[in-house]
Amino acid sequence: MNNLLAFVARFFHWLLLLVLEIISGVLLFQYNSYQGSVWFSSSNALVGKIYEWDAGVRSFFSLKRANEELSLRNFYLERQVAQLRRLYGDLTQDTTSLMRQELQLLNRFELVPAKVVSNSLDKTDNFITIDKGRNDGVQKDMGVACGNGVVGVVYMASAHYAVVIPVLNVTSSRISCAIRGRGYFGYLQWYGGDPTVAYVEDVPRHARFKKGDWVETSGYSSIFPQGVLVGKIEKIFNSADGLSYRLKVRLSTDFGCLRDVYVISDHSVSEQLQLLNNVQDSITMAPKQ
Repeated sequence: MNNLLAFVARFFHWLLLLVLEIISGVLLFQYNSYQGSVWFSSSNALVGKIYEWDAGVRSFFSLKRANEELSLRNFYLERQVAQLRRLYGDLTQDTTSLMRQELQLLNRFELVPAKVVSNSLDKTDNFITIDKGRNDGVQKDMGVACGNGVVGVVYMASAHYAVVIPVLNVTSSRISCAIRGRGYFGYLQWYGGDPTVAYVEDVPRHARFKKGDWVETSGYSSIFPQGVLVGKIEKIFNSADGLSYRLKVRLSTDFGCLRDVYVISDHSVSEQLQLLNNVQDSITMAPKQ
């Protein structure tokens, strides 16, 4: 208490000046219309600036969520465009029936959003780790994509994380691809070096296509649905044996800035595997002729 009284006694004249300034300011702006309007407009400008800063900060921290939504939306739009292209190109068939089949195909798949927590580009066999695992429905051999196209295939999953074999893996990555609108297919292979380029091998010699055509997933496996973007054809080569074509493809996925991905879960896979197991069991149990 004595310290407080000593402080007041020491700075009494400054405290008195502050109080008088406040009182005079209130009287000035309250009883003079011009000064009051100046104060009102100035305070509004200050408050508006504070709100603008606050909105900017909120917008910055909401970019993460916005990026996730845009990436997911882009993935769905790519799929829808691919479906519409196939429906439009087949005018002689029942388009209503085809559309129902396409919608049923889409309903088979469920997307699990995930974040990339580690990634590598400088190795011959690169791997990606994502922050979703078995507890989120992620399992081995599920496809992984982003808003721009194909990423890879789940190699191993723990409770909360999963390791993905990306396209940029020389030893283990082979993804079935097709040339958009042409129907010819091959498999995607990366040979190291440039992380923006891969090759489609074993394209038939009778195939008709051109530089600039798009390559997408073929849908011939349960890992990826048909029409997920892979990249654009840059160059066309003959294979080593001359029996097929080899296509240099500029990948649509930028692995150097990969952040948001989606694990593709096919609800019908377990049913297909069960059917195959039943067929194998029946063949094994069948009496020999």
